Amino acid sequence: MRTRLLVVLVALALTVVAAFAIPLFGSTAAQRTQQLVIARNADVDRFVVLAQQAVDADDPTTLAVDAARYSSLYGEAVVVVDARGVPLVETGGMTAAEPVVSSLVESALRNQPAKGPEQVSPWSADPVYFARPVGTGTRVAGVVVLRASVTTAAADVTARWAAIVAGAVLVAAVFVLLAVLLARWMVRPLHELETGVRAVTGGHRAQVPDRAGPKELRSLATSFNRMSDAVVEASEQQRRLVADASHQLRNPMAALRLRVDSLAAQVDGDGQRAYRATVAEVERLESLLDGLLALALAESAATRLAAGESGDEPCDLPAVLAERVDAWRPSADDAGVGLAAAEGHDEPVPVRCEESELAQVLDVLLDNAVHYAGRGATITTGYEIGDTTATLFVSDNGPGLSTEDRERATERFWRAGGDGAPRGTGLGLAIASQHVLARGGKLELREAKPHGLEVRVELPLAAGGTP
Repeated sequence: MRTRLLVVLVALALTVVAAFAIPLFGSTAAQRTQQLVIARNADVDRFVVLAQQAVDADDPTTLAVDAARYSSLYGEAVVVVDARGVPLVETGGMTAAEPVVSSLVESALRNQPAKGPEQVSPWSADPVYFARPVGTGTRVAGVVVLRASVTTAAADVTARWAAIVAGAVLVAAVFVLLAVLLARWMVRPLHELETGVRAVTGGHRAQVPDRAGPKELRSLATSFNRMSDAVVEASEQQRRLVADASHQLRNPMAALRLRVDSLAAQVDGDGQRAYRATVAEVERLESLLDGLLALALAESAATRLAAGESGDEPCDLPAVLAERVDAWRPSADDAGVGLAAAEGHDEPVPVRCEESELAQVLDVLLDNAVHYAGRGATITTGYEIGDTTATLFVSDNGPGLSTEDRERATERFWRAGGDGAPRGTGLGLAIASQHVLARGGKLELREAKPHGLEVRVELPLAAGGTP
């Protein structure tokens, strides 16, 4: 952002400087050209008076002396001719026979106004000619032609243009310095806010200076500091809740389970039904507590990884998949479900996910498939390798889920069959989804063909993974 702001400010400053400097170039050159024209016209007018006197007295001596002295002093040539075009004076190496001079003489004898000189510039080198008829009205007694050098005028224009360039560079430098200071003044608070956001994302309290930058940024910094305090406090409360639930709830739950188990021998036949229901509810509470703690830990890991903290070592997807399939095969046999592993690649496929997390995700998928596919169904597992990701899948040919149910399956406490479903806490897929999202992957539920459910988990390949 700072670079873009500097580019805009500097471009605007240079445009303003150029808008002032370019007209100055033209005005200074025009002014020096006008000074040259005025000075040489005055000289020509003086020679016209002398030429008129020479024609009237029929004696060009004084005219010749003044013209020679002028050429010697200024280095500029003068030619004076009479009404017939006969040269009266030729000085400075210029003659009346030169094409330029003869053309000017002919125009002046016809009383045609001479064309003014072009504007002098630093690279001007060609001399300029001034021609004026001698006499008044229609009676032309001769012509005066003066050839003036523009070297001095060009040098003056060069010096003035150099001064303008130096001034423009100085002003531009001042503008650029002001642009840098302005950009720093505006952007530095934004960088500090960015650093603060990263700190808050990582679960740390951040306080950014609220007395620098524009008023709007100072107000934003103040609001951010209050938000940082609130977010960190909420994060601390969440961590304390997880810790309290882990230590304070588990112990009473374990004690309750021991007390309930100790009553088994003392419950008569009439109370066995209520006793079994009580045991089932205790087991459900234990399962729900474990699920909530696992979900909280998964969300905490997701926050930590989003803040840029490095994760654990990658794991070998085929090895973890094979190990979990073998672990769930007895449960699948007891449920009357076939469990098959699709053939994959022989080489390792490292993915960016901790082995325990990937095993937990697979346990959720295999548990759901074993218990919901139905007796006689077949569960197929496998994986595919892409350019940057690897995708494992667990598919069954059971009853599957509707489109609406598949969209809600990863919500907390949602269970297939509605809220009155007999088993499960509704947290398994939510936990698995959190683990996958934390690693930069995605979990997707699809309809299997011709019927059933397929769950696909896409995870990024670790560095050096098989493409």
